[in-house]
Amino acid sequence: MVETKNSEPLIRVEGLRKTYTDDGVPVEALRGIDLIIYPGEFTAIVGPSGSGKTTFLNIISGLDRPTEGKIWIKGRLLEEMSDKELSDFRRDNLGFIFQAYNLIPVLTVEENVEYIMLLQRIPREERKRRVRQILKEVGLEGFEKRRPPQLSGGQQQRVAVARAMVSNPSLILADEPTANLDSETGGGLLDMMRELNKKTGMTFIFSTHDENVMRRARRLIILKDGRVAEDKQIG
Repeated sequence: MVETKNSEPLIRVEGLRKTYTDDGVPVEALRGIDLIIYPGEFTAIVGPSGSGKTTFLNIISGLDRPTEGKIWIKGRLLEEMSDKELSDFRRDNLGFIFQAYNLIPVLTVEENVEYIMLLQRIPREERKRRVRQILKEVGLEGFEKRRPPQLSGGQQQRVAVARAMVSNPSLILADEPTANLDSETGGGLLDMMRELNKKTGMTFIFSTHDENVMRRARRLIILKDGRVAEDKQIG
């Protein structure tokens, strides 16, 4: 566990376990994780395939439910929320960046980025202002009317970063965000996210085995066989 900081935890995890059944055989993906994440962290969850990285991200995001254990985000206990409350909480407090970008191909860059704000019923002028600002931040000013198939992989992932951040969530969860990018493009994207983390104070948690991410993270949480094998501050 890292040293206690002055701020209240953003995420608190206690006794987290997840067991799946594969052809009738129980598989323990997570085996008792206790963890605290503070606001503003730039943290990488790392480990070999099958170590539980993606399962951990899915559970703390509320996309999956644990077999045992408790998760608090911003002081709220996830298990006490209904499916509707959890969906609304996720919409308003979490941003997601995926390995496969997950952009809507028929929508423009501008429309992809503002989509979550439509769900939040943010007024049109405010949406447009935020889209202009975040596209400038991620280096895509002038690309507003292009559609995803007209962009490179790195540009598409920048759109995904913009979409995740535009609604000002407390937490950004990134599952292998550089896996489909070459080393140089992925490194540039990570440098951009690190700068945005410093500027905005948003918390970033990466699930990854990419050395590029590990070198830039300020905290490494290493999972092995569903447990925390090491937890260290590195910058």
